[in-house]
Amino acid sequence: MANDTRSADGTRVRRRAAVVAALGGCALVAASTTPAAAHPAGPGRDVRYVALGDSYTAGPGIPSQVDAHCARSDHNYPTLVAAQRQVTAFTDVSCSGATTAEMWQAQGTNKPQLDAVGHDTDLVTVQIGGNDVGFGPIISTCAHLAAQDPTGNPCERSYQASGYDQLTLAIVRTAPKVDRVLRAVHARAPHARVLVVGYPDLLPDDGSGCFPQVPFARKDFAYLRDTEKRLNLMLRVVAGLNRADYADTYAPTIGHDMCKAPADRWIEPLQPAAPAAPAHPNAQGEQAMARAVLARLDEGHRHG
Repeated sequence: MANDTRSADGTRVRRRAAVVAALGGCALVAASTTPAAAHPAGPGRDVRYVALGDSYTAGPGIPSQVDAHCARSDHNYPTLVAAQRQVTAFTDVSCSGATTAEMWQAQGTNKPQLDAVGHDTDLVTVQIGGNDVGFGPIISTCAHLAAQDPTGNPCERSYQASGYDQLTLAIVRTAPKVDRVLRAVHARAPHARVLVVGYPDLLPDDGSGCFPQVPFARKDFAYLRDTEKRLNLMLRVVAGLNRADYADTYAPTIGHDMCKAPADRWIEPLQPAAPAAPAHPNAQGEQAMARAVLARLDEGHRHG
């Protein structure tokens, strides 16, 4: 038993070190570029698909809402993927506000999300971690600080006042939580293909700002952009360490962030013009994420 404990502890240490190294700029992402060794879940076969995730998966505000408690849309990306793949069975338990904890515990009327994953599950998509890092509080904090110094970087200074970057630390601390989720998925559905879905481009990729449309200080836009990129890098690395594929939704959504004009943006700002929650994908954003997931599934199927 002691040897097993040491082995488990060593594995956790190695996984944490991999994430820390990646966030420090090391190129430790090669493992995630190889399709997972699981069912290819290609079109035309008996596929049972389960979608897990938070509000970026659920699609709050996007018509039509089919679950008031979780603010889940029937036009979110899992529903679009399920329709395109013509799956045999589809279960979407994504819920707005979910953290990794809600994989194991109920969220109001939504049962623990992992309860939907079973031995006969063939495909699982997982988009989680943003609320563990604190998307909501980060937006509120940075918007509040921007009023004091709209041309500077008050948000970045605040999160680094202790001598280290608190948001990077939050991402590192979220990594083992996502790791645990993926290990639980594999344990419940050992033959399923598992796909970790990253977060779309929320702010201009060139680091420019659009105050007051998005009420962040001018020099904080680049800092928050980089923070999201670190989160996505963590998800990519943890996926690779857990025999899961990674769907990049950031690159395909560059140029459609919340600073763009209403006709061009796929992410709504804090005062949405299209039906969607503030700082969340609209219907076009969900469609873009569906295309990214489908492309990754098709790529893995070709390799499979």
